[in-house]
Amino acid sequence: MSFEITPTAPYDFDLTVGSMTFFQERHAADMFEDGILRRVLSLSGKPALVSVRSVGSVDAPKLAVEVSGDKLTSDYTDEAQRLVRRMLSTDVDIAPFYDMALGDPHLAPMIRNMYGLRPTCSPTAYEALVLAILGQQISTHVARMLRNLIIETYGDRITIGGETLHAFPLPQTLANAGPDGLRAIKFSMRKAEYITGISQQIVSGELSLEAMRDLPDDEIVSGLLALRGVGAWTAHWMLMRAFGRPDGFPQGDLALQRMMGVLVGDGSPMPPDDALAYSERWSPWRSWVTTYMFGAGRTGRFAEIVSGE
Repeated sequence: MSFEITPTAPYDFDLTVGSMTFFQERHAADMFEDGILRRVLSLSGKPALVSVRSVGSVDAPKLAVEVSGDKLTSDYTDEAQRLVRRMLSTDVDIAPFYDMALGDPHLAPMIRNMYGLRPTCSPTAYEALVLAILGQQISTHVARMLRNLIIETYGDRITIGGETLHAFPLPQTLANAGPDGLRAIKFSMRKAEYITGISQQIVSGELSLEAMRDLPDDEIVSGLLALRGVGAWTAHWMLMRAFGRPDGFPQGDLALQRMMGVLVGDGSPMPPDDALAYSERWSPWRSWVTTYMFGAGRTGRFAEIVSGE
C-alpha cells in the first residue's frame, strides 16, 4: 500500500532523517540508505515495513510512503500514516520558531545552515523510554551495541525480498524476557530490572505511557519521575523524543552543556543551572533549539555552524 504526506514547509527530509539516524545508515530500528527511510513498525500488533522518501523539495515538501506486509488493510495504512507523521513531525508549524530564532544572533547561523530541519519522535512513548534508559551513563559505542541486540533478539521479524528486518520489541516480549533475558544480551542488572519492570507495568495495565500525551508538561515529568529508573534527564528527553513537546530542555545532558558553552558561553561546558536559566529566553521553543544544536553536533561541524561558517 502507498500514500503521500505533505508536510508543512520548510521541510528538509534528508537533513531531518539524517539527524535522526546520527547520519548513519542505521540507528536503532531506523535505516536510512539512498534517500529512503525504512522502518519496521508494529501495526495493530503485526510487523510491517514502512518506507519513506522525499518526492518534493524543502519549500514544497512531499513524502511518498509505502507499507509492505501480510494481509494489510486500510486500517493498517491509517495507523502507519499517523505514526509516520508523528515520527517525522510533518504537521508542525515551524514559522513561529523561526521568527524567534532568526532574531537571536546565536541561533540564526544554525537556522540558516540547517534550514528545514525538524525534531523527530519515536513512534511510541514506550520505545523512547526504553532507549533512554538503555543509553543512560554509557558510551555511544556500547549504547549502539545494546540497541542492536535488544531489537535483533526480541523484535518481531518480517522478511521482505529475502531480507529479514526487525521491529522494536513490544512490552509483552520484554516483560516475558525478564531481567535474565536482558542480562543475557549484556544489559546491566539495574537497567534490565528497570526495563522489564516498566514493561510489566504496561502489560498489567498499571501504566499507560500513551495516556500521558494529553497531560501538561509538568505532569508528564512528575509521572515519569515516579517510575523506577527514570531521572530528570530521561524525563525531559521524553518530553522531546516521546511526546513532541516544543519546550523540553534536558539541561543535565553533558553534550548539551558543552554545546551551550560554545554557543553562548566562553567555550567551556556550561553548568546545568546556568544552561537552564539562559534557555528561558528561548521558551516555548527549547526543544527545537535543542534539536538544532544536536543536529549541528551530529554533523561534526558544530563550532563552524554556530559561527556562521
